[in-house]
Order: sequence, then structure tokens, then C-alpha cells
Amino acid sequence: MSSGPVGVAVVGAGVISEQYLRTLSAFADVTVLAVADLDTRRAEAAARAHGVPVAGDVDTVLAVPEVELVVNLTVPAAHVEVAEAAVRAGKHVYGEKPIALLPGEAEKLLAEAAERRLLVGSAPDTFLGAGLQSALRAVAAGHIGAPVAASTALRSLGPEGWHPDPAFFYQPGAGPLFDLGPYYLTALVALFGGVERVAASTRRARAQRSAGSGPAAGRSFPVAVPTHVSALLDFAAGPTATSVFSWDSARPHIHFEVVGTEGTLSVPDPNTFGGPLRLRPNGASDWTELPVRGRTDGRGLGVVDLARSIRTGSAPRASGALALHVLQTMTAVTDSAERGAFAVLPSQVTRPEPLPADWDPAGAEL
Repeated sequence: MSSGPVGVAVVGAGVISEQYLRTLSAFADVTVLAVADLDTRRAEAAARAHGVPVAGDVDTVLAVPEVELVVNLTVPAAHVEVAEAAVRAGKHVYGEKPIALLPGEAEKLLAEAAERRLLVGSAPDTFLGAGLQSALRAVAAGHIGAPVAASTALRSLGPEGWHPDPAFFYQPGAGPLFDLGPYYLTALVALFGGVERVAASTRRARAQRSAGSGPAAGRSFPVAVPTHVSALLDFAAGPTATSVFSWDSARPHIHFEVVGTEGTLSVPDPNTFGGPLRLRPNGASDWTELPVRGRTDGRGLGVVDLARSIRTGSAPRASGALALHVLQTMTAVTDSAERGAFAVLPSQVTRPEPLPADWDPAGAEL
């Protein structure tokens, strides 16, 4: 088994790549060796900004022999194509969510990677951050008794108000369910284990939307996905959850609470890595702030955890199997809404292990 930092290539030099490159530079476990993009000038600019030696197209970075792990930050429609190319080049791969547009595509990718003895990981990795790991420790410590249920909600008017090129958010593989749902669903699976069945209803408020900022401001584009999703999720371990994902609300709102037999936990925004984390025991008149300990760097913690798995042979936490289960859950939500009936998940997943206290000095036990 090799030792030393894992060589990384980042494919996709868009908006989110800046956060990944910044986070990865903070860990000795990885060394970013290359950046690729369809626009090679954009790749070169990102490489210069972060002192990365190689920039170019995908073939260029896959040909770098020291690259062991490809971080796939392309648009959802290209996730599988780039991941398969990386696997066939003998590279481990970690990708942005969703892992694929269809569960069958993800299953094929994972099977091919396993055959080649390569690891696959996937965003979101926010559940590895201080906020959600502290929430997991609070539940494990019995602060709310036995978990009974959760309620989550994400409501806004959508990304066109801030993103310079928002059209892809409204195509298959995105929308509020597939774009933001993975953060909430991954956090719920980390808390409760696998989803057993779902029931859902969806709506699409408008057939066309317009970019609100940047060079494309005022340009309209079609909406091909539901923009309001309401879901009921039953977990195999017993708890249940209600979740709303909406880009049709003028009142931005984020909500995540876990109810137990002895109290309620207010969980941080699962699209972030920090707090706050609050506890309200049964009979209490107000919330109590709980300590939040761990990493708050930003996107890239899952890449570091995967790199450590490459070196140690352990199972990665933000794994391809977890991402597949979340994708199956989102697909089941869509299926349930179309059929007007419960949809049963085709498979289960092992709940990811919480980070140990010594994963990072800041990750001490609650």
C-alpha cells in the first residue's frame, strides 16, 4: 500500500472549485497536481491561483501518473461520463452530487470501480463538518432519548438571483430536490440509517425562469423539473421524517429538527459545516446551545476522508454507496409523486461511521 500524500486532479474549474481547492490545500493528506476544464483557460487560471502545476483538458490530467484521485466537479449531466473515464484510467474518484442522474448509471459505475479495486466517493460531505458531527454525537449521547422523527425544510426563490448561469439548476439531475435534497437526505441517513419507503407530492410553479444577475441577466430558460417537493420518509430503523424542498417561496427558510423521546434537537443547516446546534429537553421553556466541535473548512472533507481510506484500506464515509442510496431515495420521491403511492427503496445502506475524536484535533467528543 502506498504512502504519502494522495495526488489529486480537480476536473471542473467552476464556482465550487475555489472552495475545494482552498480546503484541500489545508490538509497534508492530499496534493493537488492538476486542474481540468472544458474551458482550458479557466483551468489555467484556477491552477495559477492555487499553485497547481498542471492545467488542461480531462485527458491531460488523467495522463498525469502521480494523480491517484480525481475530484469531479462537472455539471450533473457529465458526472458519470467523467467518473467512468477516471476509473478506466485507474484513478479513484470523488464527485459532486448527485453521483449520477439515474440509479442504474451509479450502480454500473460502482460495479466497475469495485472490479478495478478503486474507491468512489461523493458529495455532499457537509455531514462530516463540525455542526452535523456534533449533532450525531448529541443523539448518540442520549440528549433527546430515542430518535422518533425529523422535520426539514428548505425554501427560497431559487438560485437565479445569485448564480451567473442558473439554467442547469432547472434541468434533470438538479431542481431543489436533486440539488439541495442530498444535503438533507445524507444528514438524515447519517442520523437514522437507510430510508425504507417514501411518499411525495411535487409541483412546478413556472415553465420559464430568468437569470437575475451576471452577463446572462434577463435571459429566460425552461424549467424541466419540479420546483416544490413535499416528501414523507420512513426509515428502516423506525424513525420518520417530513421534508420540503422549494424554490417557489419568497420567504427564505431553513429548518432541521430531530424529535426524540426526551427532547428536540435543532440541527444546523446541512448545507454548511458549522453550527449552531441547540437542544430543548422535554419540559424546558427554551433552547440550550450545545458545543460544536470539528472542521468547518468547507467542501473537500469527503475528499480527505477518501484519501485516508486509499492509504489505510478503511471504508470512506462520503461513499458511493451512500450517494447511491440518496439518489435512489430522490428517485423514489419522484416516482411516488408521479404514481400517487408509497415507493419502496430497492436496497439499504450501512449508516456511515461518525468521525472519531482523533480524525482531527478539533473533533473532540461532545
